[in-house]
Amino acid sequence: MQGSANLNIMIKAARKAGRSLVKDFREVENLQVSMKGAGDFVSRADTAAEDIIRTELREARPNYGWLGEETGEEAGEDPTRRWIVDPLDGTTNFLHGLPHWAVSIALEHKGEIVAGVVFDAAKDEMFFAEKGAGAWMNDRRLRVSGRSRMVECIFATGVPFAAKKTLPATLQDLARLMPHCAGVRRWGSAALDLAYVAAGRYDGYWEREINAWDMAAGLVIVREAGGLVGPLREGHDPLVHGDVLVANEAIYNSFAGIIRNT
Repeated sequence: MQGSANLNIMIKAARKAGRSLVKDFREVENLQVSMKGAGDFVSRADTAAEDIIRTELREARPNYGWLGEETGEEAGEDPTRRWIVDPLDGTTNFLHGLPHWAVSIALEHKGEIVAGVVFDAAKDEMFFAEKGAGAWMNDRRLRVSGRSRMVECIFATGVPFAAKKTLPATLQDLARLMPHCAGVRRWGSAALDLAYVAAGRYDGYWEREINAWDMAAGLVIVREAGGLVGPLREGHDPLVHGDVLVANEAIYNSFAGIIRNT
């Protein structure tokens, strides 16, 4: 697929950051790690990757705004556009030597995510999409799964760690969902969970208290692959309130009804 100039900039930045992360991943035991909070770590690799992305994007589009996991929010001269970046989604996996983590870059225009890139550098899988142009993984067009029976479906979620207050609700979700499906996976990267729904590897995904930079790119990729996206609670906006549910169209209502307990 021939993408727009902005998408090509995003892919270039993701690849450059991914190369840096792969190099550090091979020497993960030597990384200097500091604690941001209970169970939530940041490494030199993480901050170095964000620096690479920020430099690449700022050089190409110096007037765009910025929201990054490590560096926070910064307004741009153009108030209608901003980058939303997670340089390393799946940090805990990375630090434990598990090859399931990704670079996530999204472009927001007037409050809407219009382009997204999720790069799984360890597996060399580049997931990307632009509004109206479909979703892709490397050179293959993506489409959500066609499964229509819940009992055949696999779902993904994030199980809260370190005694987060959302743990009881998530355990209740699992108790309601598990009798109706083929399984639930918790692989530790929201960006890749969303990308995998777009690729038809998962049939749906939900999570509470998730940051905008974890899901922004994945949301447009799911939508462009034909998936449906919504909040867990009526009136919520996933990017604002941090709760999200996605699935293919055939099972969306059944899945949402179970998770929302309606």
